[in-house]
Amino acid sequence: MKIHLTINSELQETEIHIHAKEYNEQIEKLMKQLQATQSTMIDGYIQQEIYMLKISDIYSIYAEGAKVFLQTEEQEFESKRKLYELEMQFAKDFARVSKSSLVNINKIASIQMGKIGSTELLLDNDVSIHVSRKYLKDLKRQLGIGREF
Repeated sequence: MKIHLTINSELQETEIHIHAKEYNEQIEKLMKQLQATQSTMIDGYIQQEIYMLKISDIYSIYAEGAKVFLQTEEQEFESKRKLYELEMQFAKDFARVSKSSLVNINKIASIQMGKIGSTELLLDNDVSIHVSRKYLKDLKRQLGIGREF
């Protein structure tokens, strides 16, 4: 991979251009990392009030029906974004653990491996979240645990 930097004082903001032969996993990962570093805040809603939440204060993000919620230590806020959009935006700090849930990997207190292959995450705020078998391998990889490491 080649990296080029061009300084142009006439630009109003920084632009990033990616030129690739094909779209592959490496390009996708690079794009996720670039998108994740851009934002440290997100808008959350309680009725008609808008709150600006620090990403680091969010414990989990989950979908219930057509709505998406951001869970902090004290409250739950509604998001106007889709779950998959938030997953891409916060790929560096959040991991998908089920079809409808993302967790902040920095807020995981423990992983409890149960009988019959069930797995639960205990977060720092004492909330327990089920991990689907489908997403367990990717979660372990993101946390750097398991046989590969």
